[in-house]
Amino acid sequence: MRFQILGPTVALDEDGAPVTLGGPRGRALLTLLALDAGRIVSAGRLVDGMYGPHPPEGTANALQSQVSRLRRALGRDLVEFHPSGYRLVADRDDVDAGRFERLAAEGRGALASGDAARAATLLREALALWRGTPLADAPHAAAAAAALEELRLAATEDRVQADLELGGHREVVAELRGLTAAHPLRERLRAQLMRALYGAGRQAEALAVYAEARRVLGEELGVDPGPELAAAHLAVLRADGPEGLRSGLDGARRSAGPGAGAGVRVDGPAQAPGGAAADAGPGRLRQGVRAQLTSFVGRDEELAQVGARLRDSRLVTLIGPGGAGKTRLALEAAERARGDVCVVQLASVATASPARGAAGGAASGPAAGGDVVAEVVLGALGVRETVITGLGRPAVGPKARLVTALADRALLLVLDNCEHLVGPVAVLADQLLAACPSLRVLATSREALGITGESILPVAPLRLPPPDAPDPLAYPSVRLFADRAAAVRASFTVTGENAGRVAEVCRALDGLPLAIELAAARLSTLTLEDVADRLGDRFRLLARGSRTALPRHQTLHAVVAWSWDLLDEDEQRMARRLTVFAGGARPEAAERVCGLPEEVLFSLAEKSLVEVVDGRFRMLQTIRAFCAERLDEAGETERTRAAHLAYYVELAEEADARLRSADQLGWLARLDEESGDLDAAARWATESGRLEAALRLLARCAYYWWLRAHRGASATLAAALLPRLGDAAAGGSEIPEGLEEEYAMCVLVAAWAGEADEGLRARLETLPAVLPPTRVPRRLEFLMMLRSAFTGPPDDHDGLLLLYEAMSDLAPWPRALSLTGAGFMLQLQDRVDEARARFEEGLAAFRAIGERWGMVLALSGLAALAYGRGEYREAGRLAGEALEKAVELGATAEIAEALCVRGDCRLRLSDVEGAESDYRAAEEQGRRGGSMESLARAHAGLGEAALVRGDVAAARSWLLRARAECQEGWYSADEIRARVLADLAELDARTGGADGGGAVSGR
Repeated sequence: MRFQILGPTVALDEDGAPVTLGGPRGRALLTLLALDAGRIVSAGRLVDGMYGPHPPEGTANALQSQVSRLRRALGRDLVEFHPSGYRLVADRDDVDAGRFERLAAEGRGALASGDAARAATLLREALALWRGTPLADAPHAAAAAAALEELRLAATEDRVQADLELGGHREVVAELRGLTAAHPLRERLRAQLMRALYGAGRQAEALAVYAEARRVLGEELGVDPGPELAAAHLAVLRADGPEGLRSGLDGARRSAGPGAGAGVRVDGPAQAPGGAAADAGPGRLRQGVRAQLTSFVGRDEELAQVGARLRDSRLVTLIGPGGAGKTRLALEAAERARGDVCVVQLASVATASPARGAAGGAASGPAAGGDVVAEVVLGALGVRETVITGLGRPAVGPKARLVTALADRALLLVLDNCEHLVGPVAVLADQLLAACPSLRVLATSREALGITGESILPVAPLRLPPPDAPDPLAYPSVRLFADRAAAVRASFTVTGENAGRVAEVCRALDGLPLAIELAAARLSTLTLEDVADRLGDRFRLLARGSRTALPRHQTLHAVVAWSWDLLDEDEQRMARRLTVFAGGARPEAAERVCGLPEEVLFSLAEKSLVEVVDGRFRMLQTIRAFCAERLDEAGETERTRAAHLAYYVELAEEADARLRSADQLGWLARLDEESGDLDAAARWATESGRLEAALRLLARCAYYWWLRAHRGASATLAAALLPRLGDAAAGGSEIPEGLEEEYAMCVLVAAWAGEADEGLRARLETLPAVLPPTRVPRRLEFLMMLRSAFTGPPDDHDGLLLLYEAMSDLAPWPRALSLTGAGFMLQLQDRVDEARARFEEGLAAFRAIGERWGMVLALSGLAALAYGRGEYREAGRLAGEALEKAVELGATAEIAEALCVRGDCRLRLSDVEGAESDYRAAEEQGRRGGSMESLARAHAGLGEAALVRGDVAAARSWLLRARAECQEGWYSADEIRARVLADLAELDARTGGADGGGAVSGR
């Protein structure tokens, strides 16, 4: 599909037929999306472009409605939704504006290379795409329309230049008369008219054009004609002839800097033989580009990205949190730019003009603030101010003077530290880019400027080594620390002994370059260990930076405080309250817990106070530590944490039931995201004495923890809670009324890690009195299984079977579990056919629900029956099917169990190598999940495999390890212990009690 926006908006299908687009709002929406085809356009920009600066209420819903209509008209795949906005799935060449820009750029390049004929062809093709007023259906996108009009005028100038190069002097005179009348301040058009007249033999008229230009520029702007016009005037006076005139103009353009349309290139490091950056070239402007005193570490990829973005876009904004290295990256890009460069430091503008406020704008708003910024840019460029007196004519404003100074200049303008002046800088950049087609702008800010055509490049912290990284120096954060540390302590190097501590420091500082540099600088007086140990009070430790740096870059606290001070009150409230989240938050969670609309959270993301990772909004630890201090100062800690706890109790209760449904995998993934916050909420509930909430939360998380094998961490949480309920050993335990099931679950969770103290053993002994075996849990379905794993089946198997069969009112999952449980009880009674029938019923019931863990359980029972009948291949097949389901779940304990069963079958089928492979894989799963039972099972299998191979010493070693790993008190571990003891007895019998007593060849 093709789109036309250089005139009334039109969408053409594959056959070239127009697509019906609906009303004006829908056409405006398509216009704005097509303008940035292939790129995400924020919802805010779309609303502004559709409704103007004062949108009515409910524009968010209205925008969604318009997007839905547009998707129906174009096809759903052509308009994509993203968390940050919407994207039209189209190439730039599918849009006439994009094709125009490409053809115009190619024509300009051909002209610069001397191929005037090709340039004329390309430029005519580009200009022929115009059908009227650009963006006619988006009346509120005036700035973007003006930019396109400016590009059209520049392309027209280039096409006229190509015609002049081809000798068409007479043919372009009339056109140039009209153009200079419409654009009296365009010096290039005046010079072209002089050349056309002179080439047509009309020298006097050419001189008259110059005189008129001089008068207009002097009266309107108070400036003299630029080098190009002056050179044209001199050439005409000398009667140099057309070729001489052309040479004079070309020379003037070169002396003033690269000509209009020459572009600015930023490449990777261009090194001279001595290692310095390549020379900028004769006559090129390099204002504000300082030689750096330190090496540039770890940003080569980002530097290449900046260069690529500047070649494709005229406005590139580097955004990121304070201390991420945006300024240094921009300065390195400026140093490597080929062409004129001017770096403008804006950090002190608000300080220099305090009356203008933190936003850098006067009472009249961003436009007045833009004048202040324009004055700073004029000063950086060295453009003198002209005061006009007489006739009561006012002096020309700074923005008009700046536009005139840059109109025909190919320049890279670097605007550094824009975050406190975002509005004024955005206004100025928009005007300059619209009026100066050869200008490119590279801005650094903690939030984007938010104007059409902006290319946003996030500058993230430096990459951090994971804890198990074999070579931490391969990561830029560690390399930066090593480089800066060696500068203050020459003997410092990163070695195998200290690499872990260096990586720990870098991780604690979130990989922020400024923070890492401040930490490395402390090695002048502290040891590495001292620095690492003191990072708990990072703001006090990192309080000494370069004396010549900006005040807000001299300490870590000042870096974050600068960003904090730029927030409004709602943003500050959201930022400090967000610190109660341990692992970041989804928008709906932040809105509920923090009590503010999600739009405030989005604003924090736009201002680089939070980062968005897979839909979750997270704070860097350094920023979180600062904002947590502000939460304490505001007296909001307890209230916000209580809201956090309430949210996660509610989430856990909702998730618990969904985990035993067809939505299981989705909810597992959701709880994986929320795992850190579930733990944090449970911990705070216990510490703050909210014991009922703590019990409810722990109980509802148990099934998730079981599936994910979070045995150790969850047992610690439960063990911390139980003593708050009283001293069980002294008979003083108090169970909150109505929460007996939650209490029982908490006791079993505390015990499942295998370490029970006197108090926990007392609770386990009294558990049957709290929750009798004949009582079926109603609120906590998983308690049915967990209690059976601890207590084992009751003595009265038949009675319990009848009880289960009578419970027709059980919910689907408990009923499927009871069928499977009945299969295990029948198996113990050696009623194999009945057991198989129950296992199959249970498997069918679990499949109907879509619950994979239950399928694994039923398949394991069927595999055990097949194994007992000697049907080892069938048992292995069933174990393999159980393994597939366990892998889908990511349930390490169940994966380990299925591997061990399959290993047993392979061992029986004389595939010793395959069996050992399964046992070792099971061992790894058990170690990852912290399951002693899984480790014991795997090590028992390895011992039996060693027996088959005849390695008696290895067999005894594995079996003794397995015996030590069997948990006391758990029924499910008793079977493994009995098996290990039987294997050890057989080993003793075969060897006469001595390991070297004889070779063992089989079992």
